[in-house]
Amino acid sequence: MDPLGNRLRAMLGRAGASSAVRIDARGHARLVTTPDLVRSPMGPRPWRGRGDADLAPPRATARTTWSRAANRRRFVLLGLVLGLTWLATVMMSAVLPYHGTRLLEIAILVLFAILFTWVALGFFTALAGFALLASGRDRYAISRTAAPDAPIADEARTAIVMPICNEHVPRVFAGLRATYESLARTGELARFDFFVLSDTNDPDHRVAEIAAWNDLCASVGGFGRIFYRWRRHRIKRKSGNIADFCRRWGRRYRYMVILDADSVMSGTCLATLVRLAEANPDAGIIQTAPRATGRETMYARMQQFATRMYGPLFTAGLHYWQLGESHYWGHNAIIRIAPFMRYCQLERLPGRGALSGEILSHDFVEAALMRRAGWGVWICYDLPGSYEEMPPNLLDELKRDRRWCQGNLMNARLMLTRGLHPAHRVVFMTGVMAYLSAPLWFAFLALSTIQLAFHTLVPPQYFTAPYQLFPLWPEWRPEWAIGLVTGTATLLFAPKLLSILLVRGASTARHGGRAALVASVLFEIVVSALLAPVRMLFHTKFVVMALLGWAVQWKSPPREDSHTGWGEALQRHGVHTVFGVAWASAVYLLEPGFLWWIAPVVFALIVSIPLSVYTSRTSLGLRLRRRGIFVIPEEAVPPVEIADTARYVREAPAPPGFTDAVRDPELNALVAGIGVARPVLPEGERERRERLVERVRNDGPQALTTAERTKLLSDPQAMTALHDLATARSTSGAIEPAA
Repeated sequence: MDPLGNRLRAMLGRAGASSAVRIDARGHARLVTTPDLVRSPMGPRPWRGRGDADLAPPRATARTTWSRAANRRRFVLLGLVLGLTWLATVMMSAVLPYHGTRLLEIAILVLFAILFTWVALGFFTALAGFALLASGRDRYAISRTAAPDAPIADEARTAIVMPICNEHVPRVFAGLRATYESLARTGELARFDFFVLSDTNDPDHRVAEIAAWNDLCASVGGFGRIFYRWRRHRIKRKSGNIADFCRRWGRRYRYMVILDADSVMSGTCLATLVRLAEANPDAGIIQTAPRATGRETMYARMQQFATRMYGPLFTAGLHYWQLGESHYWGHNAIIRIAPFMRYCQLERLPGRGALSGEILSHDFVEAALMRRAGWGVWICYDLPGSYEEMPPNLLDELKRDRRWCQGNLMNARLMLTRGLHPAHRVVFMTGVMAYLSAPLWFAFLALSTIQLAFHTLVPPQYFTAPYQLFPLWPEWRPEWAIGLVTGTATLLFAPKLLSILLVRGASTARHGGRAALVASVLFEIVVSALLAPVRMLFHTKFVVMALLGWAVQWKSPPREDSHTGWGEALQRHGVHTVFGVAWASAVYLLEPGFLWWIAPVVFALIVSIPLSVYTSRTSLGLRLRRRGIFVIPEEAVPPVEIADTARYVREAPAPPGFTDAVRDPELNALVAGIGVARPVLPEGERERRERLVERVRNDGPQALTTAERTKLLSDPQAMTALHDLATARSTSGAIEPAA
């Protein structure tokens, strides 16, 4: 055996995993980090095609009882939303001076009707969820279709798949370890394998991933069950990473559970998902409702509280209206692999520009394609044990929103795709409206301001038509306006107040007590109202940038608490502050009394800089927590998995980097062992790598670029040569360049 093999066996032998070292056909030692390949085809289908029945579910789902019930419910929802919107629009026309007879007023009414429809849809979704949760009766809840102790067949093997890319390595593997150990406690671990699928292109992160994977396997005895793969070519981002897994190992498993880098799931939740999928052979995707936890900044704690309090209403409401034609959010969900491979590979969107190319928001599209092929997509809204984390501050959330905005706008091109279920066409539409509502709201406010300017600066026209006998008197009805604003505010805030009614008994204490709970809701309403205009301007900018074809950089979000400095806040919000002051000044000069109507918007823009800074602070978040504000049950009584994740993050050593992989013998053996030895290289490539090694000899590892370090990490001979060089320098007492 070569020296690398000896080093690997000596190191892994202490962890009882020396069998993970294999000798390839050329006699080179390799560390096996993935199972044997079982290749399967997985190719995209044309968008103009249609889902066929060559892999249909065991029983037809198009005319089942739940499908008919869902159709009836949606007709009711449509009638409620349109009826309420019509009533509100009539009231709005009465508020306008000329009652909607002028072109400018018609434009205002159209925008108002669209925006009010969006508000009404959210209200009735939350109301349905409240009724479902308050009654506790749901004949279509998929969570009640399998016994909690039903045996899982040996053939129902499941892969836990976590795609990562330049993530916070200690947090990723801490959450994965907590999930693994929780699953082991259920006694069902033998039916699960874990895959960490890395698209990381930063060499320091990649070295840290390899070391963390080895430490995790050694700690829990996970060699041969916890696998790690680094993908050389990052095609199609996350969806491409999942597709690559399916092509290589998909046939080994019946199901896969997709995790995000910040996901944590209990073993009971994972085992229950498999039981539910087994009990519902026509279900293609079952999505859990992840609970947000683990952050300490004020902003993230407020978001955690909001999702914990109001999220269940909306999630249960989505289930009520959608049933087996529901959302899929891309993580913390179980997927039946065979139909996913057959129907859910994504073709590029044709054309040029920002709204073409590779699908970005792939989850909505995959759910639509799965349902098009006849398989159900369900939300298991009442299954506990599924967790995730929120962005730590407003600016980090907005960076994520920009990516989601472009992805959702791209999906709008698929709304008329042949064969899609109408429910999923609506899902695409709501995804677009989540961001398009911002420029529509901005346009509504702008036109309202222009309407005020006309009313103030332009003399009224009493006779607007030939041979008009009676004058048309412009009139304002402030009492109607107050009533309309009050009604709209009721639709917006009623779900938040209804959520308090669902908190009973011990749950009240886990939210800090009844008084703290009410105070938290009211505080969240105020801060959210201040943040809404800021998000409006950002989302308006994102929509315009996407439509103009401006590129978006997709980077992994932060997985740890991070603060917003004053300089960054000034750079990102300075224009908003100036705009708010100018807007308020213009309205005041036109009509001082009207300033009160737009005060919530302009005031929020004026204070956006300190609002962004202070809400990002951990100290303020912890201070509020001590007073019981924004406390959630997962903090009052932390689940074992969340407590273990936090402990493993605290105990994790500092992540190693590329220089450590050169100097440390064990880490060097790991990195070299994972690489593929290529003794025969093109002459030019061999010379380039030799020059890189020579540069390290002269100037140290820090002289290499990121691309050069990445290239060397994939070359076992080069990494071994670098380590031998570092060892020789250390033995000879030579002074090594600082790293």
